[in-house]
Amino acid sequence: MYIFLDLDISKGSTFHTRGKQDKMVPLQKRDQFDNLEKHTQWGIEFVEKYTKFVKERSEIETNYAKQIRNLSKKYQPKKNSREEEESKYTFCRAFLTTLNELNDYAGQHEVIAENLTSQIIAELSRYLQEIKTERKSHFHDGRKAQQHIESSWKQLESCKRKFERDCKEADRAQQYFEKMDADINVTKADVEKARQQAQMRHQMAADSKGEYSSYLQKFNQEQNDHYYTIIPNIFQKLQDMEERRIERIGLCMKTFADVDRQVLPIVGKCLDGMTKAAESIEPKTDSKQVVESYKSGFEPPGDVEFEDYGQAMKRTASETSLSNSREGKEKPAGKSKGKLWPFIKNKNKITLNSHVRNLIEGSGPEDFSHLPPEQRRKKLQGKIDELSKDIQKEMDQRDALTKMKDVYVKNPQMGDPASVDPRLSEIGQNIEKLQFEMQKFEGWLAEVEERMPSKSDTHRRSGLYETQNNTTVSTNCAQDRERPLSSPDGSYTEEQNSETQVKATPIPNTTSTTPEFDDEFDDEETLPTIGTCKALYPFEGHNEGTISVAEGELLYVIEEDKGDGWTRVRRNEDEEGYVPTSYVEVFLETNAKGAMTYI
Repeated sequence: MYIFLDLDISKGSTFHTRGKQDKMVPLQKRDQFDNLEKHTQWGIEFVEKYTKFVKERSEIETNYAKQIRNLSKKYQPKKNSREEEESKYTFCRAFLTTLNELNDYAGQHEVIAENLTSQIIAELSRYLQEIKTERKSHFHDGRKAQQHIESSWKQLESCKRKFERDCKEADRAQQYFEKMDADINVTKADVEKARQQAQMRHQMAADSKGEYSSYLQKFNQEQNDHYYTIIPNIFQKLQDMEERRIERIGLCMKTFADVDRQVLPIVGKCLDGMTKAAESIEPKTDSKQVVESYKSGFEPPGDVEFEDYGQAMKRTASETSLSNSREGKEKPAGKSKGKLWPFIKNKNKITLNSHVRNLIEGSGPEDFSHLPPEQRRKKLQGKIDELSKDIQKEMDQRDALTKMKDVYVKNPQMGDPASVDPRLSEIGQNIEKLQFEMQKFEGWLAEVEERMPSKSDTHRRSGLYETQNNTTVSTNCAQDRERPLSSPDGSYTEEQNSETQVKATPIPNTTSTTPEFDDEFDDEETLPTIGTCKALYPFEGHNEGTISVAEGELLYVIEEDKGDGWTRVRRNEDEEGYVPTSYVEVFLETNAKGAMTYI
């Protein structure tokens, strides 16, 4: 704005004004505050939108991990079921490994969701509060500067109008004085009065001019400061704020990709584990396992003798189709014919043998006499191995208590040696009971091995009866087949089955318990070691029940992963806890109860 003023009293004492003024552009339009306010608000809304996007992605990852875990848990083998017995096959173990790796894979998606929440969502939420406060402060300063310059402009306009009004009044007073001075009829006193009035108006106009000129200089200085200092500083702060916002969005987008990239090594190991499990499947081994599992140990039936109906002779028994010719000749003709196992004829109806029903229902004699010879031998051997482990466990406890008693004897202040005697006596009784049970099962095993055919005879049989001694067989073999109870002479009749069942009445066992229940509810005893493991990554066990491990550390495994992604390990006698299964490489013992053999 430029205002030119010229007050000239000369030329007949006439007051002249000349003014020129640029058109004033509204300050709001000139400063572009409204557009900047809209843009910065849009930038904040964009940050909020991106935060919502990451939050929804995190929820998707969490739900996906939950569904994957549920899927893995759904297909995990159930305890006391056929699925657990089938784990001796390589393809079943490969599928179980795939399920465990899939469970670890789901855990990595949970890690992604957690990192997205902590590294992006939480940071952006905090930053949104900061940028909103900063934006509000900058625009408050801008509005305040605008109000100040507008107020100064209004005061300048007021001074200018006052100066203009005084100039007009002075001009009118000058004209009135000249008129009175030219009129001869007016008294000298009136002329003097008009002259004084004109001089007073001229003085007021001069004062207004000085005030207007002074305020004009002040306004121009304030306007200069406003447009060259105050507003540029505010705009610079807004620009810095906007650049920081854009930079923060860029960093979050990079973090968004890095969160996925960080879990790729572990995800790759999970996929490698699935591939390795698939490559470990051995069809020939599984087929041999089937042969080994269902091998009965029976000899093939002898040749069917020719029955000559052309001669009046006593017919031989028809059961020779199921027994040797020698056995058929020795069998009295008055006895009933043998029945094809596992079905017998009873009143023109075919019914299941009672021993097959016992097998299906999971019951049977203690000596496993309801099983075929080979299966019975394996069951008895498995029972003997189990008793051996129990005896060894009791002996270890006895040795430990004996050492404790010796320490008490040498250092009475540490404890009373007599307090250990009841427990030692109890352990001794347990060992005696277990040894008695072992002798009983060893006797049954010797009886079975005496009746089974020799290996040389067996190798001359068909391939289906070939012994596969190199295949590892679980003690919990499939129990959906049964052999007929046999007498020493090899004949198979329902009467002899009943007799054998009476002879094989199990001896009550007051000390033996179900192994599964012992493992689940015996919390007072120290869990046995079932293998070892090596830490692949460091783990900080802050939560209750976990244990901290260092990378490369070797630990003992006392409980394998149950499908929840955690493995229980032990460092020494006093330190044990859980670690993530994906953080360790497990080497389970092949003879450990419930342990899987990784190929």
